[in-house]
Amino acid sequence: MKRYESLAEEIAQSIRTGVLKPGDRLPSVRQASTSRGVSASTVFEAYYLLEARGLIRARDRSGYYVIGGAKALPPEADLSSRPSGESAPVDVSELVFDVLESVKTRDVVPLGSAFPSPLLFPLARLAKSMSSSVQDMDPWSTVDDLTPGNAALRRQIALRYLADGMHVHPDDIVITNGALEALNLSLQAVTRPGDCVVIESPTFYAALQALERFGLNAIEVPTHPRDGVDLDALASTLERHKPKACWMMTNFQNPLGGTMPDGKKQALVELLAKHDIPLIEDDVYGELYFGSKRPAPAKFFDTKGLVMHCSSFSKCLAPGYRIGWAVPGRYAKDVARLKLTTTLSASAPAQAAIADYLAKGGYDKHLRQLRHALSVQQSAMMQAVVRHFPRGTRSTRPSGGYFLWIELPEKVDALEIHRQALALGISVAPGPMFSAHRRFGNCLRINYGHPWTTKTEEALMTLGRLIAANTGGVLR
Repeated sequence: MKRYESLAEEIAQSIRTGVLKPGDRLPSVRQASTSRGVSASTVFEAYYLLEARGLIRARDRSGYYVIGGAKALPPEADLSSRPSGESAPVDVSELVFDVLESVKTRDVVPLGSAFPSPLLFPLARLAKSMSSSVQDMDPWSTVDDLTPGNAALRRQIALRYLADGMHVHPDDIVITNGALEALNLSLQAVTRPGDCVVIESPTFYAALQALERFGLNAIEVPTHPRDGVDLDALASTLERHKPKACWMMTNFQNPLGGTMPDGKKQALVELLAKHDIPLIEDDVYGELYFGSKRPAPAKFFDTKGLVMHCSSFSKCLAPGYRIGWAVPGRYAKDVARLKLTTTLSASAPAQAAIADYLAKGGYDKHLRQLRHALSVQQSAMMQAVVRHFPRGTRSTRPSGGYFLWIELPEKVDALEIHRQALALGISVAPGPMFSAHRRFGNCLRINYGHPWTTKTEEALMTLGRLIAANTGGVLR
């Protein structure tokens, strides 16, 4: 551990064991720095980390106070998946569309949603940026900013890469209509119908839909809910099937929430480079970390231009603006040409608005507030799972993002739970929609990206009753 992490863990342990209780005031940064013999910045980083975990909170001109006490957590989901390792066509779209349709109404509790609450975003501030940037827009920019996109926005994105220690030139960035277009264009650039593509198991359903649409075959590889894909299994798959690409999420994977350690990301990149296989990296949740530092993407370790890094502002700043991007490495020209011949350009006003917002500052402050809200909501969701779900339930413990992967007792039929819950105004995402082979029949993905309310608590209670009834079991 780094020094601030060690200090944070020591304080967290005191909170968990009840030595520090809710309402207790922590020493000031200056006092803790003097008594612990560490720098003030170390103390601040430790307090920030504890705040992100929902254990303490800063009060204006008063200091830091404990807000979280000793809490029980559900048992951790701790087993890698066991896919067959065989290549297979994909047919999941009907199931995915059925689930997505269920979250389009505000009356439904959106536990199955793929998006956080729009109330968590600075939409009024973005609207001002939209207004001012459109009024000042150079008429020729509607031509100049066609593929690869708004130059000011690409520069702002490049600056954020630089802040994370990555040197990305603005000309290496292609602006897209959300991350999903970036991912699809990247996939098209390196595959042809009939090719095989490696995916995680479980994986994001949009990856399955893309493979299905382009006539590609999926090869699922074992993936651990804590630290990602099994590299030994991946190495065997590469030797056996000679896939044309891999599509993976290395940070806060959807649906599991796991994050690969840096060493494993580097080993992944080196393994794929050995076989000259591109990695399509979906990193849309990278900014939603609960620690003190954004986890590095696999792109950080790329020296051969094989990592096609894709992200967007939809999950962290501007839902509905549909602004994403790709940094496709050696395939940049191919992706740009595909963009030019399909949708031509992302929305010029939306690009200009986000560029203006980033340039004027405030984005990092917003992100800190968003991360804190998600961390607190995650804690509330996990406590509700403990209270309301039956024995045998296990849950992942993500360090970012806004999804929990829930493993229910083996007898539970997640699709049946989905149908019964929806009839009661509750949406969930059943496990089979995250697998080409319809696996994970006893699993659910639950979204904690919405502010905690009594309605949410009641929905979790209802889900627990449905699950218990589905097994013939009893609640805790």
